Amino acid sequence: MDPSGLIPVADSIPTHWGWFYFFLILTFILHLLLMNTMLGTGIISLVRHIKKSNAPCPVCKDISIKLPYKIAFTINFGVAPLLFLQVLYGQFHYVSSIMMGVYWLSVVGILIIMYYSAYIYDFKYDQWPGLRLYFLALMVVLALVIAFFFSNNMTIMLNPEKWTGYFDNRSGTMLNFGDPTLIPRYLHFVVASIAVGGLFMAITWKFKQDPEATLYIDQGMNWFSYATLVQIGVGLWFLISLPQEIMLLFMGGSTLHTGIFLLGLLGVTMILVFGFKKMVWPTTAGLVLTVTFMVLMRDLVRNAYLAQYYHPSERTVVPEYAPLFIFLVVFILGLGAVAYMLKLAFEAGKEA
Repeated sequence: MDPSGLIPVADSIPTHWGWFYFFLILTFILHLLLMNTMLGTGIISLVRHIKKSNAPCPVCKDISIKLPYKIAFTINFGVAPLLFLQVLYGQFHYVSSIMMGVYWLSVVGILIIMYYSAYIYDFKYDQWPGLRLYFLALMVVLALVIAFFFSNNMTIMLNPEKWTGYFDNRSGTMLNFGDPTLIPRYLHFVVASIAVGGLFMAITWKFKQDPEATLYIDQGMNWFSYATLVQIGVGLWFLISLPQEIMLLFMGGSTLHTGIFLLGLLGVTMILVFGFKKMVWPTTAGLVLTVTFMVLMRDLVRNAYLAQYYHPSERTVVPEYAPLFIFLVVFILGLGAVAYMLKLAFEAGKEA
């Protein structure tokens, strides 16, 4: 069967596809940084609890207070890139979501349980010292499960030739275990979250007037630096697991692909140097730049997979600019409101 016959017809869009592409990249970078911070700090706190049992852990206490907020920001900032993905690649994402529909719909319920676990970990941190480990572990495990489901969905949508598997499994329980990129893609996000979580830990203690702040800053930077070293290995695994014709695009086969790849490697080298030198702010700036290159690489990989079937530039445009204008206004006002709320929360924390 010709896989192209299984791809739904794409709807028209109200403005040039480049606008949707720009906001997909921008909002996904924001979501990725928040998601990595949430999961990474959760993992770091879990490891510290396991190692120190019920001993006092100022780092864990600080993470417990912030964890519900991180989850809220991660979820809300995840809506926009998912919507922009559906605008540009909806005919692929819609099908892959149906094929693993049982798992995909379960994400809502899993998120609710994860949210409750984080709140209990925060609110009952001091009252239930013997149970806080288990609520945190539940939250981390559920977050890892959701990440795994998302990785599956993203790999299924890139391979229309595998959609014929639906005729053998119509129960909505298809997972893409046969794809060699699935595990390295998944680990690429998980290991990155540990690095970003460590950096966020260092940034947090940078603002605290505490005699042990320097110790925790150094520990956070160590988490960042060593996780980044592991990430290099995982990233190379992910690269060589790609189909050969796509991998070679980043190995000199395309100026654009190779250029972005080299800039990403340069960024990783830069943040490793800054990280091991415990330079928090240069590391933070370098991380944002590196993540930008990595997200662009990810998008180039997606377009390379789908090149034989589709490119966003092929979409029919039926001009209607009001929705774009309204989105821009709401987006800017929303970012301003979030910044103001964070400012108030930060000032309240300092007063406390």
